[in-house]
Amino acid sequence: MKKQLPTKTDIKNIINITQFMTPLGSMSGCATSNGVCLFEFTNCKIHETEFNDICKRFNAVILPEENNHLRQLEQEISEYFNGNRKIFTVPLDTYGTEFQKGVWNILKKIPYGETISYQQQAINLNNPKAVRAAASANKRNRIAIIIPCHRVIGKNGTLTGYGGGLERKKWLIDFEQKNL
Repeated sequence: MKKQLPTKTDIKNIINITQFMTPLGSMSGCATSNGVCLFEFTNCKIHETEFNDICKRFNAVILPEENNHLRQLEQEISEYFNGNRKIFTVPLDTYGTEFQKGVWNILKKIPYGETISYQQQAINLNNPKAVRAAASANKRNRIAIIIPCHRVIGKNGTLTGYGGGLERKKWLIDFEQKNL
């Protein structure tokens, strides 16, 4: 059976997409009319899966075009990589469970240039036994750097798990510590 393309009446939303060059490589930014819903490295293994997921979640199609949120993201990420921005203000349009959103809110509270352990993250959630669940929620974060999951490390100080790769995680942590 041939797959039919959705008609305009089937689609309720549009997600705009653009690409950014950063010191760590190309990144894709996606935004709805409410805010940024994805910001990831283009060479990540699950990139295509993420596009399909956000289309499904937002009942939308992705169109290559900028919008105000993507222009703001481009400005803020440029300022970040120039060492001039430590806090992001671009609106975000995230979706997830209440637990995932709680984890992401904890991530946004980790100060620039600092790291915490997954265990500390679970403690900050008032759920010290939820270390694995918190790590799993970090993995579901689709907004790299802005929601700074790169700032979470193993309790023994080792770098563990990062969708963009451990080399990028180390680079981001080192970069932030140099630019305090």
